[in-house]
Amino acid sequence: MTKELRLKNFPISFFSITLGLAGFSVALQKAEEVLHFNYNLSYFLSGLTAFMFVLTAFIYIAKWIKFPEEVKSEFRNPIKINFFPIIAKVTLLSSIILWGYHMPELSKYAWFVGASLQLIFSLVIVTVWMHHPHFEIKHISPALFIPIVGNIIVPITGSVHFNLEVSWFFFSIGIILWIIFTTIVFNRIIFHEPLPDKLVPTFLILMAPPAIGFIAYVKLTGQVDIFSKVLYYFSLFMFFVFLAQVKYFSQVKFFLSSWAYSFPMDAFTIATIFMYHKTGFVFFKYLAIFELVLLTSIILFLTFKTSKAILNKEICVEEDE
Repeated sequence: MTKELRLKNFPISFFSITLGLAGFSVALQKAEEVLHFNYNLSYFLSGLTAFMFVLTAFIYIAKWIKFPEEVKSEFRNPIKINFFPIIAKVTLLSSIILWGYHMPELSKYAWFVGASLQLIFSLVIVTVWMHHPHFEIKHISPALFIPIVGNIIVPITGSVHFNLEVSWFFFSIGIILWIIFTTIVFNRIIFHEPLPDKLVPTFLILMAPPAIGFIAYVKLTGQVDIFSKVLYYFSLFMFFVFLAQVKYFSQVKFFLSSWAYSFPMDAFTIATIFMYHKTGFVFFKYLAIFELVLLTSIILFLTFKTSKAILNKEICVEEDE
């Protein structure tokens, strides 16, 4: 396969790798702060994430220049369109990382760029959803949450960088759409044909919105109240549901979409560390440690499988719609 053909087939979903690594960077950073892990691995991982993000963006821009119709085709695809807002999410996570490293100005710039991109993607994609003539039941999956989760990330550093009303605006968008799409996705899962193997990893995305919502809500209100607990414990329940299905997930073939395992685990691990920080309940400390071990195993496994697939030229190939 020629390099030109591989560039033509370079998928927008490749950004999910940088999203998983960015979330893992935040999880390690918070573990070092709250759980007093003194390994300083988050510095290395943050640098690696930045490098991967720039490299992925460079390659995708090259594809956009050389094969603009292929990029347009991905944006018109009812499933692939959901991966474009990952760019905004990684930028917002960068704002969190920079804030954690006491770089408030850089964090503010990253937040402004990320929030602006997130609003643009939200407006465009919701408009597409409302007027797209080709949506079918097979196009519905937990990947629908990807465009909206970024709205819930905005308040995490937005609560210190800008007027709180702006953060509440983004939080409201994310939470309301999460409730709506949870209903739609569960209808698809329960009453229609099973998800294809390629989309099975997206099941874990169901954990992410309430976990991030918990963090954002506490950042906005300054306290762990009843509503924040509802968000966290629903995410905890979904974690237990997926933990009970480890054997099922382990039998699914590796796809690039398998990186969907990473960010939801990132989000829930960060939420648990935050819950421990806010409540001091020792159960959350040990749960967070268990999640960190599991998350690290997932990231290492995905990195190995992805590297192997790249070497075997199994990625960046022509795909079925």
